[in-house]
Amino acid sequence: MADTQTLNTILRPVRKELKEFDTHFREALTSNVGIVDTIVRYVVRRKGKKIRPALVLLSAATCGGIVDATFRGATLVELLHTATLIHDDVVDESTTRRGWPSINAIWKNKVSVLMGDYVLSRGLLLSLDHDDIAFLRCTSRAVKRMSEGELLQIQKSRQLNNDEDTYFRIISDKTASLLSTCCEIGAESATTDTDDVRAMREYGEALGVAFQLRDDILDFLGSEKTFGKPVGGDLKEKKFTLPLIYAFKTAPTSRRKSVIRTLRNGLKRKDFDMIVDFVSEFGGIAYAERTAEEYRARATAQLLRFPDSSARQSLIDLAHFVVTRMK
Repeated sequence: MADTQTLNTILRPVRKELKEFDTHFREALTSNVGIVDTIVRYVVRRKGKKIRPALVLLSAATCGGIVDATFRGATLVELLHTATLIHDDVVDESTTRRGWPSINAIWKNKVSVLMGDYVLSRGLLLSLDHDDIAFLRCTSRAVKRMSEGELLQIQKSRQLNNDEDTYFRIISDKTASLLSTCCEIGAESATTDTDDVRAMREYGEALGVAFQLRDDILDFLGSEKTFGKPVGGDLKEKKFTLPLIYAFKTAPTSRRKSVIRTLRNGLKRKDFDMIVDFVSEFGGIAYAERTAEEYRARATAQLLRFPDSSARQSLIDLAHFVVTRMK
């Protein structure tokens, strides 16, 4: 609850615009096909915190002002994000999304895949209809990076040999690419200053890395009740995140081999507790927290070129929020 209240306060400068965005988003998904319209209503009723459209709006407000193109950009990135979540639930065989049954749990996989395709196509057509070519270029790069990052993570989880450089490539591509795109599109809609656009893009990239680092820390330290999803999921899927990578680097060889054997054999509850102790003992949590703070500072530094405003302050506060949140 505290996290939600804090986030609502941070997003206050664009609260009115976020309500207007809801209208744009619903209109972009309208269909005269009954099953499509039913699923759209289900999706719209269960939208999350709307961080990505908020980033587009705040970036535009910081760079000069929110215009019609800003709402189209916000709608595009949220459609892209929604499509990826629908497809992810199929790939991961997830039966819930934010505490509600997932689309594939209700309508099965074939409908879910087609629905994800439909949502993505609506975003692409929205941009094409308004000649928002710069927006399409940004989102196309993001889709490429997100796909490559996910595939690289799958490869590394099978090999059980991730290193720090590869880890940062994975989270930059999987998570930071879309947040970077949100900020770039917001800036593109409000200014023609290429340095301003670059700074906002880099803010989003650093913010996304900091966000994922905090997620990976909470996978060790959070509780399912506060985190909103089962903790230890990365370990169960044999994903090596920064806390574990760093602990492997500093631990004695015998301890490292023992943990790898445990992961190969399949994780039980008692094993998870042991690995959490191992990661803490060898500095993995502390190192990941320091690194997240470095990326928060890097993100904030990109905003210093812009005049002081409530929108800019919200972006600064958001960077702090993503590294201190508990879920």
